[in-house]
Amino acid sequence: MMQRFLAGMLAVACLGSLPVQADETSTDKARDALAKKADDADTEKALEEVFQAAEKSYTLLKKGERTLTFAADYSLVRDTLIETVRQNGNVYSVVGRSEAQHTFTNSFTFDYGVWDNLTFSVRLPLVAKYDTGRDLNRYSIGDVSTSARWQPWEAVRGKPVYTLYGTLSLPTGDSPYDINPDNDLSTGSGFYSLGFGLNASYIIDPVVLFGSAGYTYNMKISDVDQVRSGRLLNDVDPGDTLSFSAGFAYSLSYDVSLSASYQMSHSLKTKYTFADGSVEGAEATSAIMNFALGVRTDPDTIVNVNAGFGMTEDSPDVLLGISMPIDIKGLKSE
Repeated sequence: MMQRFLAGMLAVACLGSLPVQADETSTDKARDALAKKADDADTEKALEEVFQAAEKSYTLLKKGERTLTFAADYSLVRDTLIETVRQNGNVYSVVGRSEAQHTFTNSFTFDYGVWDNLTFSVRLPLVAKYDTGRDLNRYSIGDVSTSARWQPWEAVRGKPVYTLYGTLSLPTGDSPYDINPDNDLSTGSGFYSLGFGLNASYIIDPVVLFGSAGYTYNMKISDVDQVRSGRLLNDVDPGDTLSFSAGFAYSLSYDVSLSASYQMSHSLKTKYTFADGSVEGAEATSAIMNFALGVRTDPDTIVNVNAGFGMTEDSPDVLLGISMPIDIKGLKSE
C-alpha cells in the first residue's frame, strides 16, 4: 500500500570574448534546458507509474488507458546584459540594461498506453512572459512536444525499475530568431530537438530513490536573416544538451509526502554564422534544487506543489509549480 501511495505523490519530484548576442543566446538556451519539457514530464510520469503499480509486471499505463494532467509553472530570471559597441574598428564592452523575466506556463499533458510497456505522450504549453525591466510582455503557445516511454524489462519487486524515453520538441512557439530581440520576447526555442535517455527508480520503504540521464540533439536553423548587434545573422547551430537528475521522496503518511531533487543541464557551444564570419558562444551549465509536497485531496486525486532555486548564473532564480490530474468524463477507458 505504501508503494502505491508513493507514486502519486511524486508527480513533480523530477521536475539545461565573443559578441554579446552569442553569449546571451547560449545562456537563454541553458536556462530553457531546465524548463518543463517532454523529458521532464517523462521522468515524472515514469516514477508515478512505477510506484502506483508495484504489483504489475509493467509499470507504465496499461494498453488503452488514458490520462490528462494539468500543470502551472512560474520562473523568474534576473540578469544584467553586457552590450558591445563597435567604433573605428575597436570593440568596447559597456554595462547594458537590466532585465527581470517572469514566465508563467500552463501545460496540458495527455498520456496514452499503446502497449502495457509503451506509453505515448503529447504536451501543449501556453506561455505568458513579462520583462519588467524593459516593460515587455508576450502571450503565445510554447513549443509542443511528444514523447514515448518504453519499459524493456518487467518490474521485479526489490530491484530497480528502468524506463527508456525519447522526445521530440517542435518549434511551435515564437522563435527568438524571428523577433526583434530589443522590442519583443520569445516563447519557444526556435529549433527542433530530439532527445533520449534513461529513468531509474528504486523503492526502499518509506523512501523512493530516483534518477535520470539524457542527451538532446538540437537541430540547425538556416536562413535566419536577423540583425544582431549590427551584424546579419544567417545560421544558428545550437549546441547539444546533456542532462542529469537525482533525488528521493519520503512518505510522511498515507496522504502527505515530501521529495527533493537535483537537476543539471549542460549546453555545448552554439555556432553563429553571420554575413561577415562566424563565432561560437560559450558553453553554459544550469543547475537547480527542487522541493515538492504531495497531498492527497481525495482517493483518486493527488495535488503536487514544488519550489526550486537556481545554483548557477545560467539557471532561473526562482521556480514554482503545481500539477494535478484532470478527470474528464469519458476520457478513461472502461
